[in-house]
Amino acid sequence: MMLCLVGCSVSHDPGRTYVRNLQKGKIKEDTSYVYALPYEKNTSHLVVQGYFSHYSHKNRVAVDIAMPKGTKVCAARDGVVVTVIENYTKGGMSKKNLPYANRIIVQHADGTRAGYWHLEHNGALVNVGDTVKRGQVIGLSGRTGYTAMYHLHFFVWKLVPGKNLFQLPTRFHTSKGDVYLRPFHRYRKISE
Repeated sequence: MMLCLVGCSVSHDPGRTYVRNLQKGKIKEDTSYVYALPYEKNTSHLVVQGYFSHYSHKNRVAVDIAMPKGTKVCAARDGVVVTVIENYTKGGMSKKNLPYANRIIVQHADGTRAGYWHLEHNGALVNVGDTVKRGQVIGLSGRTGYTAMYHLHFFVWKLVPGKNLFQLPTRFHTSKGDVYLRPFHRYRKISE
């Protein structure tokens, strides 16, 4: 209980309360896109860090999903690959490693983008310009960049004029229904 209290109290971002209420079901949102979990069907993984979490997501609407090295990462939504970086080998707890996260960025038809971070060295299975389908394997999980463990860092954003990006809370289709993922919960992927 103490861990959650510490983790939930670190951000002063006004979006934090909104996101927490979405996660707890206090606010019903049925207009946002429902994403596929970014891993293979009939598998489950633990969310180790969620939106506005204590460790490194204090001001981020992102989730970290624990995955052993080399786990297949799947596209959460149809789109076009706009960025692939897979040449880094560095990873660890030093903030000096921040720029060295291998990643894939996919742009969706509505202009939003999804980021898949911390991939394995040479772990991208797609190229810039490729069209990907929801559920398609696009990469392999790793531990590159600023990270304590093997995992996938996933987030969605849209570009807003005058700002770098606006991060969006995302619902996922899981065996528990269409939900906003919460830390320290396992989620099973049942379909695309």
